[in-house]
Amino acid sequence: MRSLLAVLALLTALCARPALASEEAAAREALATLAAGNLDAMEPAIGTIARSGVPWAEPVFRALLDGRLLVRQADRALFLRTPEGSVLEAASGAPAAVEARVLRPVRVNNRLRRTLEGALGALTLGHPDPTVRLAAAEKLFARPDPSALEPLEAVLAREAEPRVRDAFARARAAILLDHGEPAARAEAAAALAKSPSRAVLGKLQAARRALLADADPGPAAALDEAIASFENRLRLSAFAQTLFRGVSLGSVPLLAAIGPAVALGVVGVTNMAHDETVVLGAYRTWAVQQLLRAFFPGALEWSLMLAVPAAFLLAGGAGRAIERGAIGRLYGRPLETLLATFGISSILQQAVRLGIGATDREVVTPSWASGLGEPVPGLALTTDRTVIVLFAIAVFLLLLALVRGTRLGLEIRAVTRNRRMAETMGIRTPGSTLRPSRSAPASPGSAAWRSPGSTL
Repeated sequence: MRSLLAVLALLTALCARPALASEEAAAREALATLAAGNLDAMEPAIGTIARSGVPWAEPVFRALLDGRLLVRQADRALFLRTPEGSVLEAASGAPAAVEARVLRPVRVNNRLRRTLEGALGALTLGHPDPTVRLAAAEKLFARPDPSALEPLEAVLAREAEPRVRDAFARARAAILLDHGEPAARAEAAAALAKSPSRAVLGKLQAARRALLADADPGPAAALDEAIASFENRLRLSAFAQTLFRGVSLGSVPLLAAIGPAVALGVVGVTNMAHDETVVLGAYRTWAVQQLLRAFFPGALEWSLMLAVPAAFLLAGGAGRAIERGAIGRLYGRPLETLLATFGISSILQQAVRLGIGATDREVVTPSWASGLGEPVPGLALTTDRTVIVLFAIAVFLLLLALVRGTRLGLEIRAVTRNRRMAETMGIRTPGSTLRPSRSAPASPGSAAWRSPGSTL
């Protein structure tokens, strides 16, 4: 059995060798056409070389595109000059001992340049690096080349990377949209309408304008339907992004409003210094980053994680000090507590200006909170805003669990509904009010982490 398989492999190799030799011969003949300098004959010659798959096709095309493909007039031999200045034989790549004065560059026009760029894109479609393949597909999408359709379909059938496969499919649809038959154009328009890329809309609109004088209404109707579908998706995507932006911006006031709601409901005090606790938490975030940058630069990436409990403790300590020093002595006197907390607000503002300064302070965004995410094709959400929303939800759920599921929460709800009845039931109202007065400023103080990458 093994000997039979070996014989079959040998026969396959022997049969494939003439085919490879014929492709090599056709490519060398096309290379000689490039040396002749006939611009009309050079375009099909470029296609022949690209389809042959010879290893010297890419360096020859790049040299021709850059003006580094040289011809010796005496025998029409082709050479290419490397970026370092050395001269090599075009087909073999071997060093050539030839005088520079006998070499002349092979001239190309703009039409041939476009053909060369398309051929280079087709050659790089099978590159082992997915990034290179993706760039080649994007070039083909921007400049559809019908000669690249066959190699593009071949690599599309075996592509395993999802992003690259989608880019190949878009490039194939763009080629069929510009150069295909009416049925193929309608199919390509329907395929492009499902693409998340915004560049697709311009491609569809350009193809529709090109069909204004077309007598066949089929492709035009398919393009109109594809354009309408894509525009609807764009509107939905814009609405979703606007909604997400509003939720992310509203999550910050949500955290800041939790504190006054707790303080007003439990303690019965309107705290005019509440916003200053947010300021203290924000500057604590900046201070933590400065300390880490000075003493532990390797931990700067996790500065925000360390700043959250630090801001919570600082703002909670400030709330305790305000309650002990002013509000605790003025319970039941709303006008006096309003004036006292207003004065404390002014004192904290001036203290920050004198101690830190009135200039903006930047909070550095870590890498894990930077960039864009795409949960749904076509819907790009910034990572920092996503983190803000998740953080606000986590804090809100934590406070909700505290109020609904603990004895402290039960006491807080009892005092909020009826303070005198709560005292009659044995609840220590000073303790029930002191802890909310500390935690109420602390929750928006921790929310000062809300603005990575912004200035204070």
